[in-house]
Amino acid sequence: MIARPVSLALAVFIALVAVPASAQVKAELPAGITPPWTSGIQAINQTNYWNAVACGKQGGQRPLCVFYDAVLCTNDDFTIAMFTPYKMVAYEVWWAVNAHQEAPTPSYAEAQRTRISVKLTPKPAAKNPVTALTIKRGEQTIRPVSQSVEAGVGTFIFDFAPFAPTGDISLEMAGKMRTVSCAIDKTVLSSMR
Repeated sequence: MIARPVSLALAVFIALVAVPASAQVKAELPAGITPPWTSGIQAINQTNYWNAVACGKQGGQRPLCVFYDAVLCTNDDFTIAMFTPYKMVAYEVWWAVNAHQEAPTPSYAEAQRTRISVKLTPKPAAKNPVTALTIKRGEQTIRPVSQSVEAGVGTFIFDFAPFAPTGDISLEMAGKMRTVSCAIDKTVLSSMR
């Protein structure tokens, strides 16, 4: 009769050990993103402002220049949505164009006040609620300047320097069950907007 509890305990132990403590993915961007961009995410300036307006004027269902982050770090645990000054401008123009309205001139001042927001949403099947997000650049760990985690969903705000395309980084997406690490090389960083 004792064999059954031991077997059950062994099965539970094996199941817990089988859950990996971390996973590694590599960031990729879809091919053919237009208009071209190679300066990375940065504070708004005349160049990226007008590039973002051109991006939004493309219209269409989901232009890659606006929604590239949906496939940036594909993994089984989290979906990523990013908001940057560039995307603020491009999205506002895209929204109007899709509604068959004249393309607006988004607020330059509002875009100047916008930082980088990364929203992590756990995928339901993963059962891995978000607990934190950090960026690793070499041996340095960079924490967000602000964060909000509610009901397993997290929004993390960063300044521009951690995303500068001067070297490779890793997004460390931590959940209660495991961490997913997304390696982003400087070539991909330079194409992010």
